[in-house]
Amino acid sequence: MDIMDLGVKLLKGKLGNTGDDDGAIAAALGGVLGSGNGKVDLGSFVEKLKGSGLANVVESWLGDGENAGISADQVRDVVGGDKIKDLAAKLGSDEGSVLDGLKDVLPQMIDKSSSGGKLLASLGGLGGLAKSFLK
Repeated sequence: MDIMDLGVKLLKGKLGNTGDDDGAIAAALGGVLGSGNGKVDLGSFVEKLKGSGLANVVESWLGDGENAGISADQVRDVVGGDKIKDLAAKLGSDEGSVLDGLKDVLPQMIDKSSSGGKLLASLGGLGGLAKSFLK
């Protein structure tokens, strides 16, 4: 299972979405984790988290220990209120539910895509990164 599949599965579970439109959920999640071109870019997202004063939190996700929590407000600050609003509309949900889902899903996605604090190495280098995220 690749990282986007994991994110879709986790977010569907958090939102109680039992529908089978995984493509729409993946596209919406890609809008949150993307670099503006519709592609998922976890490396840039991690840097954005670090730049928002959440370096210790994101380092816990990248490491092999327990994941530190992130609040719904912190997710909104990092992602942006407009993106959250758009994501909620695309998923037919409310912003609060989307934020609650993302605050649980994002640490798991980043944790599962990293090993020993190295996001890129866990994906098989640049080739693995391209294969995982540029589908």
